[in-house]
Formats: sequence, C-alpha cells, structure tokens
Amino acid sequence: MHAVALAVTDGTPLFELAAACEVFGVDRGLAQPWYDFRVCGEDGAAVGGWLTAGIRHGLDALATADTVIVPSCRDHEAPQPPALVAAVRAAHAAGARVASLCTGAFVLAEAGLLDGRRATTHWAHTALLAERHPSVQVDPGVLYIDDGDVLTSAGKAAGMDLCLHLIRRDHGTAVANALARTLVVPPHRPGGQAQFIPAAVGPGPGHALAALLPWALARIERPLTARDLARQAGMSTRNLARHFNAVTGMAPLRWLLTQRVGLAQELLETSDLSVEQIAARTGMGTATTLRRHFNQQLGVPPETYRRTFRG
Repeated sequence: MHAVALAVTDGTPLFELAAACEVFGVDRGLAQPWYDFRVCGEDGAAVGGWLTAGIRHGLDALATADTVIVPSCRDHEAPQPPALVAAVRAAHAAGARVASLCTGAFVLAEAGLLDGRRATTHWAHTALLAERHPSVQVDPGVLYIDDGDVLTSAGKAAGMDLCLHLIRRDHGTAVANALARTLVVPPHRPGGQAQFIPAAVGPGPGHALAALLPWALARIERPLTARDLARQAGMSTRNLARHFNAVTGMAPLRWLLTQRVGLAQELLETSDLSVEQIAARTGMGTATTLRRHFNQQLGVPPETYRRTFRG
C-alpha cells in the first residue's frame, strides 16, 4: 500500500488538514488498495487551536512514507519548527513525494526542497515567500504546481484541488472524478488564483497622473490610445510611459486594459448584461476581444467567472 503521512505540529490549522484526511484517510472502495494513511506529529498537538489530536506516529515516521503532506503553518511569518523541517527534508531524501497545502510551502522552502523550483502558496503570502527564499520561482497565479516529487498548492480550497490531483496521478481520472462527486467538489477547477485576488487599490492623490487616471476611467468605453492619454496629460508619450511606470508599475495601455478587465469582473458579478454588452461598456469592442483578454489575465472565460462569483 502507498503510505501517505500527514505532518502535524501544535497549532496546525484545521481546514487543509481535514481535506487531506478526507481524501487519503477514508477508503470509499474507489480503488484497491487505497492508502495507508498516517497522521504524524506530537501527541496532544492542538489542531486548529482547540482540537487536541491523539497522534500515534512521530515526525520521524515521515521518512518511511511514500507521500508526505504538509498542511498550513501555524505562523508562516515565523521560523518553522526545526523538527518538522528536518523530518520533511529527511523524508524527501529517502524518496518520498512531498506536497504542501497553502502556507505549508514555507516549511518546504526552509527544508530546501523548493530551491530552483516553481512553487506557489496563498496569493496573500507569495510576496513574502519570494522575499525570504529568492531561489524559489514563486508563481502567485496558479492553484497548484506539480514538479514531480515536490508539489505546492495555493490557499485553503486549493489544497483539495492538489489532493485530488494526487489521486488522479495515482489512480487515474475516473477514480479522482468519482471521489470529487462523493465530496461534492469539482474534480478540476478552471483557472488559477488570479480570479480570487482582489483588484489593487489605485494610487492615492498627489502624483503626476492624479487628474489623468480618473479622466481615463470616465471614458473607459472609448478606444483610448497612448497618444490620447499623453495629449490629455500634456506630456510626450515617452514621458507619460515613465510616469505610468512610476505610479502604477505598468505601461499606460497595460494599465488601461487592467482597468477594463476589472470593470468587466464587476459587471459580471453585479449585472445581467451579456458578454457582448460588457465588452462594449468596458471598451473591449467585441465579446471575442473581452474573452481573450479576460482569459489571459484571470485564467477563466467570462462565463465561468460569472457562474463562480455571481451572487
């Protein structure tokens, strides 16, 4: 039997831990054999801050597992428990496949397992992961990353996505789909984290573009060009580009496209307008253009986004 070990320390959050238990720890007769599932850690660890766990296996048992699951950290901003980091490193060195759920990626990074690899974590913490571990190629836009023997996932529900992906790898699509139906979750969610990241708040007043940005947003349905923006700001297009990069971090037309997609998101969530009408309202022109740019930025088509986020 394929041994799956869940690494638990005092204060481990409950959500991702429970997801792994549901997927790997319950034999529903979908495939034979299922998994030899073990919870490893300190006996009496306070899981979720209030549930005391009776654990039969210590962290040293991770080294004998075929797959090690590392759920979220109690505090991703603090150094991770040395015993956990060492046990995860030893398990990988012994040949285990190691997967992190949400901020468990910080444990993998401290263990050196992510050096030179693509990895992800919850979008709110990707910048910190990249800052602390510059050798890691952090991708904030995906739900999970499969790098063979090391896998990482984004926050919360994306941990379930990764667990189902592991089932798909081990037992095939039919088994993964059957398990997803049993758990009443989608077997594979389209897109990545980008669709869940709140739109960035615009820059405050007092900068060189303080008058231009509201002017452009008020005319967002028009086919504005960089020359139009430069003329309104009384600048050359080169000077405009310099100011846009300083204030928004992007080129003028890239900023304008981002605003158009953001408005399209809002209209998809809050209105009954068709995709064609939203394309016209946001200055995209046609539904085809809107779909292309929406998919490029968020990883899902407008119709899928509406079904996901419409109240």
